[in-house]
Amino acid sequence: MGGTLRGVVYVSVWVVIWGTVASLMDWLLLEGEVYVTGSSGQAVTFIAYGAATIVLATRFSSRFLVSAGHDGNDDGQDGPPSN
Repeated sequence: MGGTLRGVVYVSVWVVIWGTVASLMDWLLLEGEVYVTGSSGQAVTFIAYGAATIVLATRFSSRFLVSAGHDGNDDGQDGPPSN
């Protein structure tokens, strides 16, 4: 899979995760009558989960977006690390 396609898929998966988790939490808060539809609390819920998703996606990106020819070393070469 090419680097651009891999990046698009990665971001798309995180958008689905954000939307799903934030919507479930929003539903729970609405059912618990913590806030009402259209309130600032609802906006804060989605913004907070969006921020958390960005942090997690950024932290995990190095595990999933490494190109196939790159071995993960920081020496700029493929293969074992140079000494």
